[in-house]
Amino acid sequence: MTRLVAAAGALLLFAAPAQLSAQAVPDALPETNEVLFAPLDLAAPNQYRAADGRPGPAYWQNRNDYQIDATLDPAANTVAGTVRLTYTNNSPLPLTYVWMHLEQNLFGLGSRGARRTPPDSRWRGSFAGGGYQLGTVTVDGRPVTPVVDDTRMRLDLARPLAAEGGRVEITVPYSFVVPEYGADRMGRLDTERGTVYELAQWFPRVAVYDDVHGWNVLPYLGQGEFYLGYGDVEYEVTVPSTMTVVGTGTLVNEREVYSDTQRQRLAQARQSADRVYLIRPDEVGTAAAHHGSGMTTWKYRAENVRDVAWAASEAFILDAANAAVEMEDGSVNDVLIMSAYPHEGIGTTAEPGWEEATRFGRASILANSRWYPYPYPVAISVAGVVGGMEYPMLHFSGVDARFMSLFGVIDHELGHNWFPMIVGSDERRYAWMDEGFNSFLNTFANRYFYDENPDPTIAGYGQADSARVIRLTEGPAAAGFMRQPWAADQPIATYPDRIRSQALGWLAYRKPAKGLLLLRNEIVGPERFDAAFREYIERWAYKHPQPADFFRTIEDVTGEDLDWFWRGWFYETGQFDQALAALAVAEDRAVATVENRGAIVLPTAVEFTFSDGSTETVVIPAEAYFSTDTAGAFVPLAGRTLVSARINASGDYPDDDPADDERRL
Repeated sequence: MTRLVAAAGALLLFAAPAQLSAQAVPDALPETNEVLFAPLDLAAPNQYRAADGRPGPAYWQNRNDYQIDATLDPAANTVAGTVRLTYTNNSPLPLTYVWMHLEQNLFGLGSRGARRTPPDSRWRGSFAGGGYQLGTVTVDGRPVTPVVDDTRMRLDLARPLAAEGGRVEITVPYSFVVPEYGADRMGRLDTERGTVYELAQWFPRVAVYDDVHGWNVLPYLGQGEFYLGYGDVEYEVTVPSTMTVVGTGTLVNEREVYSDTQRQRLAQARQSADRVYLIRPDEVGTAAAHHGSGMTTWKYRAENVRDVAWAASEAFILDAANAAVEMEDGSVNDVLIMSAYPHEGIGTTAEPGWEEATRFGRASILANSRWYPYPYPVAISVAGVVGGMEYPMLHFSGVDARFMSLFGVIDHELGHNWFPMIVGSDERRYAWMDEGFNSFLNTFANRYFYDENPDPTIAGYGQADSARVIRLTEGPAAAGFMRQPWAADQPIATYPDRIRSQALGWLAYRKPAKGLLLLRNEIVGPERFDAAFREYIERWAYKHPQPADFFRTIEDVTGEDLDWFWRGWFYETGQFDQALAALAVAEDRAVATVENRGAIVLPTAVEFTFSDGSTETVVIPAEAYFSTDTAGAFVPLAGRTLVSARINASGDYPDDDPADDERRL
């Protein structure tokens, strides 16, 4: 039986004449794809999460506001402080206890994370004498005895915390030794001119209580990241006056910590697209870089954030510039782009280093604002021991990074301001919803900086295809990853702590990014996809989406049923392999037969080439494979002589065997 399949114009990879169509050819005992094309079993929509992917009319989330004061003691490598949490229960249920995260406890020898980490891991040196030392914990001013289990702490309440607005005040005094290498999230780096301290997970934080899992208290094991609530944070950090501090949020006491000269330079930086030094390289270690005498307190405020982090060092060179981000209402957000790095971070003309970090950071913020305008007042890059880790408005990246690798890591970590800082994904369960989405953003930012840069003198100009994130999401590279045995039995949807370490880069970063690129470029088209992706960010900004909310939003805005794609790419582990099985001329038509030989289905673009050099392309939509593994396409010859045909002409598809993608007559 011959079945006609429409070749919708929106699915064509290239402009095609209106008379072109796609046609299935007869199958012999077709193999059914009913499992792949069955409806995806998502959580039922409800009053909290709507069927179209939006937050429902009764959506709620609890709020956490913090006041923190802490002191860094470089002689003992310790941080000591007090966190005061105001926790608001907006849920429809009363709460009888509150769970908090004690992530520094990962660095105790007896922690779960320590016991599961191989002895040869770089992390092992941090599992000695680490963890929180807690003072007297109080709830509404009354001492309580916490129940501490590894990296979690439960505080039982004397009376239930009322639903729909009840508040409780929790105070926790604490201290800890700063690990030398804190699971590639924080730590300290000794340099020639001083130690760089990168402080994260540096205070006890309340866990998320939500409508899906209740209290989210999965332990911190090191590989899985974080799921945090939103609120305002005011914090004070006291350090020796020889040190410079940078941190999440607005520095509210500039006059107390910066000299007149530094404030003048800062004012200049706020008006400049080019780097302005606040602390020049030759000033590091001199009185010109100091911030008073004795100890100095740096005060910050961050609004509507899920976390804060900071860094301090006497070795910091400090520079800054302005990025003018146009907001949706037409106003401009003048973002202070700042970089803090020791001399060891400086590169060369051919291999630029951290002296270019502010230029890189500025480009990243402007490029990524195409999806949702950057809303925060600052964006800060810090060079140190951490290879790459993100926090709101600030990231830590490796001091040795250079050239395109440095741009790549700065762009990746600053890109995390969109996922998961603005869109508050559950990283502990769904790494792909931040790492994968962010890697997708990075492909555009790299092209923006290297291929579209108005300054053709930059190192790497016109070489965006050499960027790692682009190379590793190309079709052949993706196909190679999919063949690896460590990628063959774990889907993207695997919780990150359960992913094999060698597979994390593929499953959390590259495969989901490649999936979004395929969805955008090959399935629904850039215009519809971009509108849907922006709508997803808008809907879930400062909220907590689940995978189903993303899937439903994309389908709602694009108008496509994509269950087959979500299942095949995100929940299964199959490979993709299509073959051009036959090519013929019949009834003045060029006819191509395509076989879908893998466990993943994608639309098929068939490009016909004629002796006069012309080409015409027909797309066989995914629906052609509903109940068959064989489909076909034809074009009228119109007096031309057919020479050949091929599929996957763009090279974007991760085809397992590209040798069978082309045929000649």
